[in-house]
Amino acid sequence: MNRISTLFGIQYPIIQAGMIWASGWRLASAVSNAGGLGLIGAGSMYPEVLKHHIQRCKAATNKPFGVNVPLLYPDIEQLMNIIVEEKVPIVFTSAGNPKTWTPVLKAAGIKVVHVVSSSAFAQKSEAAGVDAVVAEGFEAGGHNGREETTSMVLIPAVCEKVQIPVIAAGGIASGKAMAAAFALGASGVQVGSRFVATPEASSHINFKQAVINAKEGDTMLSLKKLTPVRLIKNPFYEAIKIAEDKGADPATLQTLLGRARAKTGMFEGNLDEGELEIGQVSALIHDIKPAAEVVADIWTEFQTVRRQLYLEIF
Repeated sequence: MNRISTLFGIQYPIIQAGMIWASGWRLASAVSNAGGLGLIGAGSMYPEVLKHHIQRCKAATNKPFGVNVPLLYPDIEQLMNIIVEEKVPIVFTSAGNPKTWTPVLKAAGIKVVHVVSSSAFAQKSEAAGVDAVVAEGFEAGGHNGREETTSMVLIPAVCEKVQIPVIAAGGIASGKAMAAAFALGASGVQVGSRFVATPEASSHINFKQAVINAKEGDTMLSLKKLTPVRLIKNPFYEAIKIAEDKGADPATLQTLLGRARAKTGMFEGNLDEGELEIGQVSALIHDIKPAAEVVADIWTEFQTVRRQLYLEIF
């Protein structure tokens, strides 16, 4: 079996990203039931809300699932306590130092994966004891690396530097992209934007429509003085860009950002005033379809491309 499939006990090495305001228990359980690995996105959840989603996910699937946790979250200790108490089998961490929580989670029998944007961070994650890393390229949606390294460069660079399995992310929404990631050395893929455009995603239908209507160039990396994030261009993005072009400092940008901008846009559907986080690959997503179909389509196309490449080469 494939290294990632074996590590997580899943049928296909396809992981659904733990995206804020999109990845609740419905999406996570649907992906897991379809043979992939579903992740609950804890970044938009208070501790008790996360507990509810974990319990509902357990009731909805008997397959492995996980939780994605940004390590800079203010209630991180409460989140981790709930994850351990609820015996979540897999945790993906991001946006912080994996040394802090990896030993705690591993001691509880939890498999740990850390998201990285450079080979140097991948090596540090491996030294911290994680079981695998996600190499997330510049194309990805949501919060992103400052280095702006694309997936085509990042994936092989990380694979050269670590011995643990590498999961590719950033710009992957199809079996063709999955095949390319495997050709670069990855053992699995993490897919975000494609799963936003599903009925099971908890994001607002207005946001889902904005995703499938997006064209090339409609997303940009923004807020690099705070935490870099890829956004769909809208009036909120334009206000941020004007401020950045004028040399706004982090405090000014934070004031413009305000509170709950991501919730306003992605969960409540305000496409003018909200923060709309999505990847460049949104330009290749044209419909809303069930998560199980997304998994099946990616896997089927992946197998087809593998056969085609074999025939063309040999």
